[in-house]
Amino acid sequence: MKAIKFFYLERCPYCKQARRALDELKAEDAKYDLKLEWIEESKQPEVADHYDYYNVPCMFIEDQKVYEAKPGEDYETCKANVQRVLDLALA
Repeated sequence: MKAIKFFYLERCPYCKQARRALDELKAEDAKYDLKLEWIEESKQPEVADHYDYYNVPCMFIEDQKVYEAKPGEDYETCKANVQRVLDLALA
């Protein structure tokens, strides 16, 4: 399994929907119960500043950006993207 970094902001509604998607995916299939490195960008700017992204949630696999939320993104799109990241990490 490859390492996943999950950049987020605590009060971000898109980050909350990504967490919800992650929880649902784990409940649907135990293979998705992966360890993620959670990085709250406002509390860890020294880490976040080393990565190229604009929006959160944003997920990297081994320093490669594989998902960055788009403003207005709906829940189903978010969940599909979170699942895609998890599948890539498992590959």
